[in-house]
Amino acid sequence: MYPQVEPYAQGMLDVGDGQRIHWEASGNPGGKPACVFHGGPGSGSDPRWREDFDPDHWNLILWDQRGSGRSTPPVADPATSMEHNTTQHLIDDAEKLREHLGIDKWLLAGGSWGSTLVLAYAIQHPTRVSEIIIPAVTTSRPEEHAWITRGLGMFFPDHFDAFRDGVPEEDRDGNLALAYNKLLNSPDPAVRDKAAWDWSKWDLSTITGGDNDFEGTRYADPVTRYRLARTVTHYWGNEAFLEPNHIFDNLGRLEGIPAVLIHGRNDFGGPLYTAWEVAKRWPDAELVILNDAGHVIMEGNSMDEAITAAIHRFR
Repeated sequence: MYPQVEPYAQGMLDVGDGQRIHWEASGNPGGKPACVFHGGPGSGSDPRWREDFDPDHWNLILWDQRGSGRSTPPVADPATSMEHNTTQHLIDDAEKLREHLGIDKWLLAGGSWGSTLVLAYAIQHPTRVSEIIIPAVTTSRPEEHAWITRGLGMFFPDHFDAFRDGVPEEDRDGNLALAYNKLLNSPDPAVRDKAAWDWSKWDLSTITGGDNDFEGTRYADPVTRYRLARTVTHYWGNEAFLEPNHIFDNLGRLEGIPAVLIHGRNDFGGPLYTAWEVAKRWPDAELVILNDAGHVIMEGNSMDEAITAAIHRFR
């Protein structure tokens, strides 16, 4: 772990559609470029990543995806339209940011939703990617969304009943993410607040393995809770705006790009199977399986240590 240095540069990049994304650069301006695609969708960039990259060696870029973090207009405002917030928009934003910063190639890192976005970007722009590091591998296939919104009920039946019953009865057998997204865009603030609460209770329980106490978590803040719920349900409800097997069908485009995939065997929300299948189809990717890890990266845990080792490998 390295000191969490302050950015040497940051700004707001106009990417069109009335959207401006926040970015920051830290470390060595002349160092090897690396860029982190944050998860969520909607979580915003995490400055803790600065502690994983040696600031003397790396030129580290962090950015907030549309409507997240310090990017504008904020998704946390119910009046903000989500019309121009899709996976393709985010891929285009990342490419505009690379061009804006004058970077030829960069190492990409990102877990969970960030994994899907990293892979989708790399498939579209393989010549701009030097290496890839992915903790918590996802590809946002419809079956992955169905698993996390419905299949996990077999492990958390108590939490699932409350989660399912948070939507109108006529919507309970369908796409639950889409049903929640409708509630989160209701003109009634009370309906939006309850939907964000109910969705977040389920989300937290699947991440932690059953604990959904908001105290001390990001879900304790109602604004953060709403932003995350609205963004996640927008993407999951629309199957991430990707063809069902887009990532799997195009992994051949990543030939020659070395990668480290890191996955916890105890990841309820993103079962190891997805990472296993991606690694089988991508010969240049090494899969590191952590028997004691789940979905969450915490300082000093095995996931964090594996990420640090992968970053050092690609120096």
